Amino acid sequence: MARDLKYTRNIGIAAHIDAGKTTTTERILFYTGKNHKMGETHEGSSTMDWMEQEAERGITIQSAATTCTWNFPTKQGEKIAESMEYHFNIIDTPGHVDFTVEVNRSLRVLDGLVFLFSAVDGVEPQSETNWRLADNYKVPRMGFVNKMDRQGANFLAVCQQVKDMLKSNAVPIVLPIGDEADFKGIVDLVKNRAIVWHDENHGSTFDIVDIPEEMTDDVKQYRGQLIEEIAAYDEELLEKYMEDENSITEDEIHVALRKATLDMSIIPMTCGSSFKNKGVQFMLDAVCRYLPSPMDKEAIEGTNPDTEEPTSRKPSVSDPFSALAFKIATDPYVGRLAFFRTYSGHLDAGSYVLNTRSGNKERISRIYQMHANKQNPVEYIEAGDIGAAVGFKDIKTGDTLCDEKNPIVLESMVFPDPVIGVAIEPKTKADVDKMGMALAKLSEEDPTFTVKTDHATGQTIISGMGELHLDVIVDRMRREFKVEVNQGEPQVEYKEALTRAADHREVYKKQSGGRGKFADIVFKIAPADEVDGKPFVGLQFVNEVKGGNVPKEYIPAVEKGFREAMKQGPLAGFEMDSMKITLVDGSYHAVDSDALSFELAAKMGYKAAAKAAGAVILEPIMKLEVLTPEENMGDIVGDLNRRRGQINAMDDRAGSKVVKASVPLSEMFGYVTTLRTLSSGRATSTMEFSHYAETPSNISEEVIAKAKGNA
Repeated sequence: MARDLKYTRNIGIAAHIDAGKTTTTERILFYTGKNHKMGETHEGSSTMDWMEQEAERGITIQSAATTCTWNFPTKQGEKIAESMEYHFNIIDTPGHVDFTVEVNRSLRVLDGLVFLFSAVDGVEPQSETNWRLADNYKVPRMGFVNKMDRQGANFLAVCQQVKDMLKSNAVPIVLPIGDEADFKGIVDLVKNRAIVWHDENHGSTFDIVDIPEEMTDDVKQYRGQLIEEIAAYDEELLEKYMEDENSITEDEIHVALRKATLDMSIIPMTCGSSFKNKGVQFMLDAVCRYLPSPMDKEAIEGTNPDTEEPTSRKPSVSDPFSALAFKIATDPYVGRLAFFRTYSGHLDAGSYVLNTRSGNKERISRIYQMHANKQNPVEYIEAGDIGAAVGFKDIKTGDTLCDEKNPIVLESMVFPDPVIGVAIEPKTKADVDKMGMALAKLSEEDPTFTVKTDHATGQTIISGMGELHLDVIVDRMRREFKVEVNQGEPQVEYKEALTRAADHREVYKKQSGGRGKFADIVFKIAPADEVDGKPFVGLQFVNEVKGGNVPKEYIPAVEKGFREAMKQGPLAGFEMDSMKITLVDGSYHAVDSDALSFELAAKMGYKAAAKAAGAVILEPIMKLEVLTPEENMGDIVGDLNRRRGQINAMDDRAGSKVVKASVPLSEMFGYVTTLRTLSSGRATSTMEFSHYAETPSNISEEVIAKAKGNA
């Protein structure tokens, strides 16, 4: 494991559902010698999709990590003279929108990303979502246009889409030789030569051939464009380019292209067909050439929990140990696993680390390097590596693990709130205890899955990112934890919000012989202010009490009362995400007042004042994209209008029409079935959460009546 970090690559593979991420990862495992047989998604035999549900559905549900090595030729002649062994940590992420959390947490700890696009479908909705996530975490990336063997494949059109739709400088560094069924290989625009893969032996071997005559003009044009882009990026090369554009050497192109990729000024685009075993090895070489090693990220920033001062850790073994736990998983054989990315230092199995969230020491009894769901034990782990630990007591997603004497808190992760809930109940008495344990483990693994008890009905409500997400959770409870449950109809996770400010005085008085209860508060309730142009989440509490009218020791109790009260809105008991409370004045009784009295006064005041502050019901609005043949478009748009949908755009893609709309989630249950009926099974749709918006008054009344009916 002790190796030069320069030759390590921590990369992810991300894309829209069905672009071929898992197939590509399977090819990488085969070519790097990790697997001796290729797994296929459509046969349910892929290594990375190891869950039963993944094999059955043919989709990735959980991100899977693996490690492998790749011999990258450092010198190329007639024969490869020298090669350097590169160490890859690869995370294969899901494409389905319900499992975006897996992409989110993987991007937080990766150095680089291979972004897959389908050569036929181009940039799809989930591509945009994942691209934005990668922008948030500033992850350098390269594009791989897959499925070049499919009818309608168009590499250059996809590159243009990446430029236009994702607002990024996509530059082709290859051109395909042949397309659709005739796709044979690629022209490497940097080396100015052609590569054609052999069909036998799973494309492991290839020939370097002359550029086909009919392609020479295109190759000249696109190589010229590539050199222009690089010259525009690098001033020294620009001078050279002005004198003679042919004087820029191959090595100079590689160096400049690497720099431009690292600061995301250029996205190098390659292409291939993973299923037909073409183009994957070239993509691996490009990962070695252009994507960052842990050394390229100079230092990771954090804060010292003792002093609150900013501090940093260099990607070096000599710096104190620091790591971020990005995923918790349950394994039937080894128990709970914490996946973590090591940023600095060295950790031996059996040693102790500090968890800065809990302030407790944790013993890491064993360390594994993962290969999908198999664990390979290692004695230690060092800066720049990704591993999994067992033997800990309390580690959660987003925790920083560090050296006890040199504490640091790394930036954690933010996850979206669930938008859909289902009531569940155990089928038998024996399932009651097992259900509680199963739900605790599943919610620990997945930060977007929450469990709560409805106080009014006593039901257990599980909430997640979509119907598929909850389906998979219930299926896992049955298979992994042997818990049988009955489930209700899906319910939308509404929220409540304030629309205006209101002033209120609340006096809480109770006399029952002996010592009584007394609290008096005057406050202003209002929607929360924006912070840095973004909506604030939580309670903004401002204390403006003068002259000790409310003693200092009771102020935290008032704040706690309001914070607790926000969990149940005044209209229908839904959570309120944000509000601002300004405590203006009040009074107290020397004997009867205590902290609990002030907390209760705050809760009662909230209920009375929130309605006066114009409380409204908010509903989740989904971003919907429908791909449909033109003849069905009228019916589909009409159906969306009936569902209170708002059409945002209509485009063309691959001979079909694309309808983009915003639709309330409450109107979208069972939509896939309706869509199939309207289009005779030819239309497809993708949907993801967009934002919360106020519900129309007639819908609000229905929601409130239903909530009161349940109570």
